Amino acid sequence: MPQRFDADVAIVGYGPTGVTAGLTLAKHGISAVAFERDAHIYPRARAVTVNDWTMRIFQSLGIDERIDKVIEPQRALRWVTYDGTEMMRVEHPPSSLGAKARFYNIYQPVMEAELRACAQEHGDLLDVRYGLAVTALEQDADGVTVTAADVATGETRTARVRYVIGADGGSSTARDMIGSRLLGDTIDVQWIVIDCRVKRWWPDRDFLTFWSDERRPVVDIALSAGNHRWEIPLGPGETEADFTTEEDVWPLLKALGVTTDDVSVHQWAFYRHHTRMAETWRAGRVFLAGDAAHLMPPWAGAGMQTGIRDAHDLGWKLARVLKGELPASWLDTYEVERRPNAAFFTDLAVRLGRVIKQEATPAEIAELTRVPEDTVTPFEPPLTAPPVLTAGWLRGPVGDASVVGRMVPQPIAGDTTGRMARLDDLLGDGFVLLGADVDPAALLSGDEKAQWDALGARYIAIRPKTAYTRGPDELVDLDETLLPWLARYGARAVAVRPDRFVAAADVSGITVPA
Repeated sequence: MPQRFDADVAIVGYGPTGVTAGLTLAKHGISAVAFERDAHIYPRARAVTVNDWTMRIFQSLGIDERIDKVIEPQRALRWVTYDGTEMMRVEHPPSSLGAKARFYNIYQPVMEAELRACAQEHGDLLDVRYGLAVTALEQDADGVTVTAADVATGETRTARVRYVIGADGGSSTARDMIGSRLLGDTIDVQWIVIDCRVKRWWPDRDFLTFWSDERRPVVDIALSAGNHRWEIPLGPGETEADFTTEEDVWPLLKALGVTTDDVSVHQWAFYRHHTRMAETWRAGRVFLAGDAAHLMPPWAGAGMQTGIRDAHDLGWKLARVLKGELPASWLDTYEVERRPNAAFFTDLAVRLGRVIKQEATPAEIAELTRVPEDTVTPFEPPLTAPPVLTAGWLRGPVGDASVVGRMVPQPIAGDTTGRMARLDDLLGDGFVLLGADVDPAALLSGDEKAQWDALGARYIAIRPKTAYTRGPDELVDLDETLLPWLARYGARAVAVRPDRFVAAADVSGITVPA
């Protein structure tokens, strides 16, 4: 007798990670029920930035234009001492991934509200239950029974699902329920975060400035929607009790030259920095994502974004497994692919933190912007470099000279009917093989093509804009970006996953990865 499921997937926690998971599943026709203990969005801004990788994910969900309206382009990053010496600067180059900018400033409560508004439009597939705290996850061979308690009344209710995504933050109960320990450290320094409303413009407000100092390093960042933030460590002997009123907070801002003519104080909060990761992100049918799986210092602006990327990666894979388009073994690639990326940004955040706290040696600072010799890929500092996968569902070597694991750039392309659009809008949502002025199917053996056909792959020739198209399954490289990019790595054809990462190339064998 067939089992009855209340939804395909349960999402524990409905912050940006949980909402992205719900949006990704709903886009593919997969039902989900989300449990969120808090009735309202957390009112304080935590994350401060998103970049073009995250915006490309939002584009894939059909919401990037709406999010773009509530965020603002970021000018650049700089590390400056109090005497005005600039220690390091990272300029933001134009995006190669199809976004209007490489980095954006956000005000998280506003952006999060827009994310939830987008998700509400999938009410037929996404059931969000506020005020419920998950208290138990009971797995069996076919699914998971989720028990949740009403925060106000204590009344319990259950839901039967096939899989669970634990996206319930650093204090995750889902993580505890699967017995995954949170490994790492918490730095024993408390910081005050002061959010302000802007009253007038001041010089260089649009820089994200790290005031570097051994005793009192400060993060000084413009947020969107007319907000500005300062993050300041408490000194020896200082505690939260010393900053209970706005009058207590203002001396910290005035010491930085900020006056009541510039801003009004909106709110403030306190936190500590964590460098932690769950020992495993999966137990059976339960997966962890976002802060439930990893916690990192804020210096790379990647904590929330890493969670969003987790949710998207897991979401599109779960959707295809549930629809029978991919085998369940695909779910084994989730942590394999996402853990190294989370570890990369955690390490980068730690290294950047050493710069702002003046703990880094001159050699360490130089290493962050050192241009390697004899490289194939144009150098960008690690904070702005385009995304790559280093492990997972890939075939062939990864590294500087390889196209495998890289995200395909997204120029404006044209189809054979004259339509011009961003590449992703012309490729569709599935697997696709791209050929450099060649039909990629012509480069495959019969067995290789049968394997890609089984994944529903498309075969598209990328033609130069100086030539005629020859058939219906072709695109024109109008921005003259794709063909030079493929040539850089000596590739005539690449196999691209639904998340736009290159899985294989003819250079090292375009067979479907094992």
